[in-house]
Amino acid sequence: MPKFLPYFHVALGVIAAIGISGCHPSSANKAGNAVPVVAGKVRQHDTPIFLDGIGTAVAFNTVTVHAQVDGLLQSVAFNEGQDVLAGDLLAVIDPRTFQAQTDEAKAKKAQDEAQLDNAKTTYDRSQTLLAKGMIDQQTVDTQKAAVDQFLAAVQADDAAIEQASVQLGYTRIIAPISGRAGIRQIDAGNIIHAADTNGLGVITQLKPISVIFTLPQQNWPQIQQLTAADSKLTVVAYDRDSRAPIDQGVLSVVDNQIDTTTGTIKLKATFPNEKLALWPGQFVNVRLLVETRKNGLTVPASVIQRGPQGTYAFVIKADGTVEVRPVQVAQIDAGTALIDQGLAPGEQVVVDGQYKLQDGSSVTIQSPGGNTAGTSSGSGQKHQDSSP
Repeated sequence: MPKFLPYFHVALGVIAAIGISGCHPSSANKAGNAVPVVAGKVRQHDTPIFLDGIGTAVAFNTVTVHAQVDGLLQSVAFNEGQDVLAGDLLAVIDPRTFQAQTDEAKAKKAQDEAQLDNAKTTYDRSQTLLAKGMIDQQTVDTQKAAVDQFLAAVQADDAAIEQASVQLGYTRIIAPISGRAGIRQIDAGNIIHAADTNGLGVITQLKPISVIFTLPQQNWPQIQQLTAADSKLTVVAYDRDSRAPIDQGVLSVVDNQIDTTTGTIKLKATFPNEKLALWPGQFVNVRLLVETRKNGLTVPASVIQRGPQGTYAFVIKADGTVEVRPVQVAQIDAGTALIDQGLAPGEQVVVDGQYKLQDGSSVTIQSPGGNTAGTSSGSGQKHQDSSP
């Protein structure tokens, strides 16, 4: 036998021993090598459930201010970006032409009233003469017709005066709503026309303000049920990073059809916007509160693991080993998972360190900073909860 063969067999034995002991690392865990993990408890409290969407802020009301008569823009009484109230004076158009038309209509009425008074006097006199037989009935009827004619003329004069007064009033352009004035489109000294496309400027109502957002059509049955109950659904607007809430409002309108091109339904919410944190055209993330789960079960989001069979969690049993438990998750929000099924209040679950675990592994509980809070290797020692 060659001299190197005994050494060769010894080497094979060493390699085989190493292979056998190294191919089942989990067996060592079950045998007594406890895996350090961070633990937490299943907690129970009221938990809100939201539907998330993306929306755009729009002015509650928007009015383009137009002149209703043509003329010289005599003065502009507002500043760009100024908050105005309904009824505030915005601009003045040269009123002299319209004042003259009003005066002319009033003069025409005075003339017709004088003729009406004369016709009434003549008619009264003719009735006296008719009673004495001095004139015939036809003459009296003619005088009566003259009275009616001048009476109608006076009524027409009243209408002409009213129309002229309305046109004169249009020379003072008044704010139709309260809101913020935009950029002025025309300056004083220019001729302004009622047919101008841009008008004098735009006023937008910012308090309150609206946000239009969309949700997937699969949420429609739930929304329909809630709105049918005449519920005032709360809507919260967040910034683009969904970190900071901007304002809180209520759902005001659900569109009457689903968009077939996107499979979404459009909704509209109203926000008080007292701090003017929402601005027309601003993109926001929207959260619609549809339910508050009473005594809901929650765990940190990192507890939830995903595998071929779905979501699961590692539950720490009393003997210091872990159990792989299938769970059903209602939602994960702000680092917290709401559990529908699979966990019970007060149970300990693994928050961090799952990558070394399998069903039945022994664990030792550490604090989030890495210090051991309690140990176990299957001896049934009591664990301390290091979760906040």
